[in-house]
Amino acid sequence: MKRIEVCAAILHHEGRILATQRGYGDFKDGWEFPGGKMEPGETPEECIVREIKEELNVDIVPEALLTTVECDYPAFHLTMHCFWSAIAANEQVELLEHEAAKWLGAGETYSFGGGEVAAA
Repeated sequence: MKRIEVCAAILHHEGRILATQRGYGDFKDGWEFPGGKMEPGETPEECIVREIKEELNVDIVPEALLTTVECDYPAFHLTMHCFWSAIAANEQVELLEHEAAKWLGAGETYSFGGGEVAAA
């Protein structure tokens, strides 16, 4: 089975976390934490910093690895490293690859286009 290793950023700012809506691919329009595939020779920390710069045009600080999720899909096995992260400076998120973004407060649940985004 094909294996894919990715990193995701749980970006926090002023008590909220950022969810983004995918703008392309098999999971287009789904909501997620931003991030992407690791490149050969790249550490998870390097990956998440690079991916967020490419997707949101902000520099981040990965503060802690929260968890690594392993999940089997029909066509591949996914390993996802999830980092609690902060925006490095007073920068504004710019959506370069996503259709939308939403800052969610603790306990808030939003419904978007039939799917839900929840913050725990």
